[in-house]
Amino acid sequence: MSTYQNDISDIAQLRDTNGSAWDAISPEYAARMRLQNRFKTGLDVARYTADIMRQDMDEYDADPSQYTQSLGCWHGFIGQQKLIAIKKHFGDTKKKYLYLSGWMIAALRSEFGPLPDQSMHEKTSVPNLIEELYTFLRQADARELGGLFRALDDAREAGDEVKAQDAQKQIDNFQTHVVPIIADIDAGFGNAEATYLLAKKMIEAGACAIQLENQVSDEKQCGHQDGKVTVPHEDFLAKIRAVRYAFLELGVDNGIIVARTDSLGAGLTKQIAVTHEAGDLGDQYNSFLDVEELEPGDMNHGDVIINHHGKLVRPKRLPSNLYQFRKGTGEDRCVLDSITSLQNGADLLWIETEKPHIGQIGGMVNRIREVVPNAKLVYNNSPSFNWTLNFRQQVFDAWSEEGKDVSAYDRDNLMSVDYDASDLAVEADNRIRTFQADSAREAGIFHHLITLPTYHTAALSTDNLAKEYFGDAGMLGYVEGVQRKEIRQGIACVKHQNMAGSDMGDDHKEYFAGEAALKAGGKDNTMNQFG
Repeated sequence: MSTYQNDISDIAQLRDTNGSAWDAISPEYAARMRLQNRFKTGLDVARYTADIMRQDMDEYDADPSQYTQSLGCWHGFIGQQKLIAIKKHFGDTKKKYLYLSGWMIAALRSEFGPLPDQSMHEKTSVPNLIEELYTFLRQADARELGGLFRALDDAREAGDEVKAQDAQKQIDNFQTHVVPIIADIDAGFGNAEATYLLAKKMIEAGACAIQLENQVSDEKQCGHQDGKVTVPHEDFLAKIRAVRYAFLELGVDNGIIVARTDSLGAGLTKQIAVTHEAGDLGDQYNSFLDVEELEPGDMNHGDVIINHHGKLVRPKRLPSNLYQFRKGTGEDRCVLDSITSLQNGADLLWIETEKPHIGQIGGMVNRIREVVPNAKLVYNNSPSFNWTLNFRQQVFDAWSEEGKDVSAYDRDNLMSVDYDASDLAVEADNRIRTFQADSAREAGIFHHLITLPTYHTAALSTDNLAKEYFGDAGMLGYVEGVQRKEIRQGIACVKHQNMAGSDMGDDHKEYFAGEAALKAGGKDNTMNQFG
């Protein structure tokens, strides 16, 4: 017997136990409300989604074609619409997640107004957005199930047993819109204790996967900006442990930690690492410093001098009181960061790069896998990359190395629309199309995400609407460019009252007041125009 029918039976027994005072309670209505609220707490969500993500990681290890994907969100409604669209187009949500971007919280959700991605926004905005996303995803469940319940009632009323059984089957096999969220905790918003406290709030809100980066918390920069400053490994590992303790304290034993290294583009450090013996982790960190060897008499007032393998060396210190790494050491530092993180409790890696280049990423991953064979990445398919120019230049360079004639192309001007129909542009677009599958196979990328997609889609669609609506097209700019497409593409939001919960509200009014219920969805509701 189905869970739905079991719930009805259980609640019917409970009603009978409570006597006549509960006579007006419908066991079926109560069972419906239970199904529409499957996840009672954020911890229920975190445990459920952690299991999904762990299974996906295992399946990827067995077959790299089984990679996962997500899109970034800055509002619950955006996340809800993505999952509704995914279910509509693909039938299920398998291997499709959401990403919570610290950049988008800073730019769009701070009470200070738009801020750069420097951890200046309120850290409480992060767990608040996680909770908001799951509130909207659970509402999507309730809305879709409500439609199935109404279809069941209509079939029963019409005496159509086949349709009734079909509706019952869809209810029993309903797939939730709730999926894993990989949530950005930046550099932890403070020390390890601050990281632990914020991680707890994020997990309690529903996060099963927390992404933590190795930058200095109070110097944090966007991964695609200059001026990034990293911390010694032991400082970062303390924060990784803090997040693991938060997961364990809350009973999310399968929680996932994504350790992000920004070392490829970070040429600075705020601290010289503590080291006790040659070759230890602190010594390895310090070995990348840009130093000059000294004689005792060469020291100046205020110099910081370290004994490095029996030699006195002076790290180059900037006016900002930061120390710089030697140029060209970024990849080596990324590899060391990644191995160290995986050996100390991280589950996945994130290597922030300056371009989407499979050879570059795969080269680092191969080195990491010499030590940790199942190492795998979360990768930022970032809008900060000029994908068109990058891939056209990659094709240009590859063809040049192969001896092909590229004299018809200007490498520095490959973004030009004049090349859009060229063989080079076609090949570049094909490489962009297959980038995720290719890099999952060749560069160990388990999860692909776009951090800021809806930031850009909202800007683009708003620009187009403003141009048309305030121009000669007038109202046709909205009707042709928005509503007509919504109707013909079956976009649920064309019935915006339904999306906001009016039909669910009507259901509840009927549950609570019976025939006395004053409903909004009657014949005069203009939403009926959309069928």
